[in-house]
Amino acid sequence: MKKIAKIAAFAMAALMAVSAAGCSSYRSVSDIQNSGKLLMSTNAEFEPFEYKDGGEVVGIDIEISQKIAESLGVELEVTDIAFDSLISALQSGKADIVAAGMTADDERRKSVDFSDPYFNASQAIIVAVDSEIAGPEDLAGKTVGVQLGTTGDQYCTNEDGESEYTVGEVRRYNKGMEAVSDLMAGRIDAVVIDNFPAEKLVANNPDAIKVLDTALTEEEYAIAISKGNTELVEKVNAVLAEMQESGELDEIVSKYIDAE
Repeated sequence: MKKIAKIAAFAMAALMAVSAAGCSSYRSVSDIQNSGKLLMSTNAEFEPFEYKDGGEVVGIDIEISQKIAESLGVELEVTDIAFDSLISALQSGKADIVAAGMTADDERRKSVDFSDPYFNASQAIIVAVDSEIAGPEDLAGKTVGVQLGTTGDQYCTNEDGESEYTVGEVRRYNKGMEAVSDLMAGRIDAVVIDNFPAEKLVANNPDAIKVLDTALTEEEYAIAISKGNTELVEKVNAVLAEMQESGELDEIVSKYIDAE
């Protein structure tokens, strides 16, 4: 019995150590090549980076991921899931990469590794056209809608106490459009979301909402990869560097941004 107890205790200690280290399950580059597929997860609610067009997921991040898959000599398999499930998809081995207009911040770096940044972005504030909110400082005491798990959610929730501005209440939505719908219905005072989807949402409702000139934050998008999968990080960085040097990355971005 003592021997069994010791074995059980050792197993529990090992499990706790793995959990504490935040170990992830991931496939090596050779595993990916042998399978013939690069598994990419995203959240197709973020036009122009990823969105659905006729049932197909398209956008800037999809084209970048396609280039990564081509460099590995494999097909790209895209899975559309909730934004707040993306990191767990990496950790469980259900995804090799996540490309979803994801900001490479310190909090996420605790759970995943990131590629080099490929796009500079910001968190924009959407308000009603007749709103008295003129800047970030006016969000104090207001009810603000955010997409669950995004940088805007983290900033407005301010659990780490690093946000410069404090809001009154944060309401979380699975989709940015759901937050905008509540804004237009008068149920919340503002929406905080990445600048490009913000511009698109406003363009579709110009008589009801507007984007404030002052951004809430400045940030960088990068591709998320399982913690410790250094070989894949290096491969992705090499593809991004090549695309930047050739001008292909700018061409892809311009194709979608200019189309707005």
